[in-house]
Amino acid sequence: MGQNPVVWALGIAAIASLGAVTFGGRLANGVGMGEAPRAASVTASPALNRASEPPATPYRSAEPPTLTVAADYRGHFVVHPSIDNFRVQMLVDTGASLVALTARDANALGLRPSPGDYRMTLNTANGTVKGARVTLREVRLGSILVRNVEAVVLPEGALSMSLLGTSFLAKLRGYEVQTGRMILRG
Repeated sequence: MGQNPVVWALGIAAIASLGAVTFGGRLANGVGMGEAPRAASVTASPALNRASEPPATPYRSAEPPTLTVAADYRGHFVVHPSIDNFRVQMLVDTGASLVALTARDANALGLRPSPGDYRMTLNTANGTVKGARVTLREVRLGSILVRNVEAVVLPEGALSMSLLGTSFLAKLRGYEVQTGRMILRG
């Protein structure tokens, strides 16, 4: 067997096929493609079904949707939620009472408070600043959706990146930080 390359190649192919059949199900479950996914809603692709199996039906999990975010090299959790269908880069800040938007992000979202709207006094790490209170219709982060989120728009230069504060986080079922990652539960 060792001297005939065709027999050797067929033996390797047989071992690889056996490994794929044996461990394929475990791998699919490990990456969330198994029969009972943990996501909020998953529909299997008909192309993945065997010909003898009926098409898969949507699976609704009783568990709330979760999202795991890895910390960046500084230990910060940076996310890219969709706010009213516009993607924004934000820093998760459990010490911020409200979602805080930079003037630039607010402008991109169509939020343009007038100078008289900046009535809310905020105490920040950089001192006191005036902000304009707004309500965000919906904030979507992965499969987590939160509606009617209280936020504040800060004036130009007051903030370098928008903050995802506790006015969003408090509407979740929970969140936790462990070993360089944050787990959010919708």
